[in-house]
Order: sequence, then structure tokens, then C-alpha cells
Amino acid sequence: MALNYIWIAFFVIGFLVALGRLIFAGDTQIFNDLVAAVFANAKTGFEISLGLTGALTLWMGLLRVGEKGGVVAILGKAMGPLFEKLFPGLPKGHPAYGSIMLNLSANMLGLDNAATPMGLKAMKEMQEVNPDKNTASNAQIMFLVMNAAGLTIIPVSVIVYRIQLGAANPADIFIPILISTFCALMAGLISVAIIQKINLFDKVVLAYLLGMTALIAGIILFFSSLPKEQISTASTFAANFILMSIILLFIVLALIKKVNVYDAFVEGAKEGFNVAIRIIPFLVAILVAIGIFRASGAMDFIIAGITMFFDWIGVDTRFTGALPVAFMKPLSGSGARGLMIDAMTTHGADSFIGRLACTMQGTTDTTFYIVAVYFGSVGIKNTRYSIGCGLLADLVGFTAAIFVAYLFFG
Repeated sequence: MALNYIWIAFFVIGFLVALGRLIFAGDTQIFNDLVAAVFANAKTGFEISLGLTGALTLWMGLLRVGEKGGVVAILGKAMGPLFEKLFPGLPKGHPAYGSIMLNLSANMLGLDNAATPMGLKAMKEMQEVNPDKNTASNAQIMFLVMNAAGLTIIPVSVIVYRIQLGAANPADIFIPILISTFCALMAGLISVAIIQKINLFDKVVLAYLLGMTALIAGIILFFSSLPKEQISTASTFAANFILMSIILLFIVLALIKKVNVYDAFVEGAKEGFNVAIRIIPFLVAILVAIGIFRASGAMDFIIAGITMFFDWIGVDTRFTGALPVAFMKPLSGSGARGLMIDAMTTHGADSFIGRLACTMQGTTDTTFYIVAVYFGSVGIKNTRYSIGCGLLADLVGFTAAIFVAYLFFG
């Protein structure tokens, strides 16, 4: 139901803002813009779904090979003690544990195309034990919020855009993104844990979380020790090497178990194609609503109001130049990416606004897109509190990004 109300709110607010611009400013072009946005975003939603088809077919096929080869089971056992605490609704040793871990690992490496099929696989597996097929289970909500927080260790795509736009040190946003996205993950996890009454002070949970914190700190120290010009090369190599190693591991273990790799791949690939088709109506619906909200100018009014408020209380308002990325990121990944590029083009890739925009782009994932795709793929209509917790993680991540940007870039 939450997604239903938000969907309606985007339409209503967008229409009212457009009507106000027509009445008070005589802007007769605004409704032409709204209609254009409706059809453009419907087309975008369809094109994104088609674009996902290839990636879903490939990775669903590889996941089936990995599943039959035992990789998913191995990951499930490795993370089982923690996931049994965070996902109490899932049976012990459930195959979703492995898929969840693969998804989170792909997100950490900035491998968007690989993360989505793995996430959809995990959502489908959790749906099989969901007693109410129309309502998100506790386990599905925890997974979705952790996914939306989008912990990123190696922000490959952002670094690539900075290289293309001539940044002197394209990887200088690496540590700020790692810090802010880790803050987002912890905020999302804690908020869901509180609502679901999960004990985060359990010794098993604390051990894993402290271990994760130590790992993040170690990665930060390692990359901090590298010459600045080597950070981009090292991070890109690490992401691609790990990705290819995972694929090879899937195939080798399947061969050891005498699995027919080709047949297993085709079996999973067929499932990936069907999932891509099911996503289309959900994605088109949410993108059309977002398009109306954007085209009406509602987001511009919100940002202008925030700028005036912080200017009034005497706070440095430089950060507001990057706020369009923060507001757009939960709504549209491609939209936020475009705004990030616009910020670097307008102000310079090495400007404060340019760097902050990049940090925000790398912080958290696209919450509404994930809700529409992941829940839509299994037919869930009642998302409960998942959007609220996801947006809280976004808020914490973006706030951390602002503070970190001032700390690192002045």
C-alpha cells in the first residue's frame, strides 16, 4: 500500500505544482512538459527492462550453475550465523542466504548489472516461504533496505565518469563514498532491526558487524597508502578480477560435481528472461510518476527552499548545488547520474560541488527503483515500512556525504 500512496502523491504534487505555475506565472508550456515526461519515462522504463533482459538472462544462468555447483550453499553457510539473526523468518540453511550474500557482494564491488539478478533470485527464494504472497515479509524488507543502502567498496562507475570529465584525481571520492555508504547501510540495518525487534547486541551479530567495520577500515587504509594515480587502476582491476573469479569458480565447482553446466545455465537463463518481462509494468508505473514530479518543477522548488533556509541560518550553502543528485538518487539512477555529470560539467570535476555530487551518486542505491523491481518481480503489493527505512538510510548516507565532503574537500 505504501508504494500506491507514494505513486499517487507524485502525480498529485506534480499536477498541483504545474497548475500553480500556469496560474501564477502564466507558464503555458508546463503541461506540454508533463505530457512529454509521461511518454518519455514510459519509454525509459520499457527500455531499462529490455536492457535488463540480457544481464538477467546471463546472471540467472550463472547463478543456477553456481547453485548446482554448491557455491550458493557455501556462502549460505559462511553467512548463516549472521543471517539467521537478521532474517529470523527464513529457515536455517535456506538457499536465499547464498543469493543475498552474492547480491551484497556485487553491490560492494559496484557491479550493478550483476547485483540485480542476484537480488531478484534472493527475493524469489524468500517469496517461496512468505506466508502472505501480497505482503513483504520481514526478511524481504531487511534484504531490500540493506540493498537500497547500497554499500559500495569500489565505486567503479563514478570513477570512470570522473576520468572522462578530466578530474585530476578521479579516485579521490573513493574513501568519502565508502564512509558515507557504510553509514547508510548501518542506518538502514538498525532502523529495520528496531522495528522487527532484532537484537543487534547479540554476540554473533556484533562479531560480524565489528568484523565488517574492521574490513572497511582495512580497505580504507590500503587504498590511502596507494599513490593517488594508482587508486583508480587498482580499484577497477580488483572489481573485474573478483567478478571473473566468481564466474570461473561457479563453473569449476559445477564441473567437480559433474553438473551439466550448459543445461544448468540455460535453465536459469530462461527464468531470467521471464523475470525481466514481469518487471516491465512495475517499472513503467513508478518512472512515469517520477517523471511528472520532476517535470513539474517540484524538486527545484524544494531545493530552492532548502537553500534559502540554510542561507538564513548562516550555514555554508555550497552543498545545496549537489542536492539535485541526492533528491534524484532514490527516484532514478540514470537521472541522478545525469545530474552528477551536469554538476561536474557546470562547476568542474574537481570543484567542491562536482566532488560532492559524485560522492552522493556513489552513496546508497535507487530506493524506488529497487522497490518497484524487486517487489514487482514476485508480485508484492504491500511494501509495509520498507520504503520509509530505505529513505532513512538514504538521508543518513547523503548527510554523511555532505560532512565527509567538507572534511575531505573543504
